Amino acid sequence: MFITFEGIDASGKSTQVKLLEKYFLEKGERVILVREPGGTKVSEEIRKILLSKENLEMIKECEIFLFCASRAQLVNELIIPKLKQGFVVISDRFHDSTTAYQGAGRVISLEDVNTLHKIAIKNCLPDLTFFVDVDYEEAVKRQINDKKSKDRIESMGEKFFNRVREGYYAINRREPDRVKIVDGTKSVNEIHKEIVTIVENYKK
Repeated sequence: MFITFEGIDASGKSTQVKLLEKYFLEKGERVILVREPGGTKVSEEIRKILLSKENLEMIKECEIFLFCASRAQLVNELIIPKLKQGFVVISDRFHDSTTAYQGAGRVISLEDVNTLHKIAIKNCLPDLTFFVDVDYEEAVKRQINDKKSKDRIESMGEKFFNRVREGYYAINRREPDRVKIVDGTKSVNEIHKEIVTIVENYKK
């Protein structure tokens, strides 16, 4: 299986990624976790460029090409080979992030975004995607509590993240069988149980 997690920054998706990995390991499955952007040597170098606050002048076209370049490397170097070997692959973000962040957030047409997806990932689509949903106010509270400095993209304002969130809702409306919305304000364990139930039902 190929499972991806999505959400605005500080939604709690990374915590759920690790919990789902533990679930599969306890079932005796071979699992690999990857993150986006990143996951390979080349992709991690691209990640540094994308998230650095030294690159505030980066235009949206450059940004989307870099995200897709990082993803293409990850798909071909790691994801496809591991899936062929029978691994469960769990990714902290994937192509839906580009649709939501660069498409809806940066206002790049869905047609153009989908063209880049076809080049970067071809037919390597997730079996299931979990959109861990919290609003902007909740995300900001969590970032303040974590006392973590924001990267270039996390520093974007409320209007940007509201567009991103709506972008995720739009993906869910187009692909409700693949993209599942889970309430990120529930407890960590409640969210995990909901995710496991969906995974188990999918496997049936």
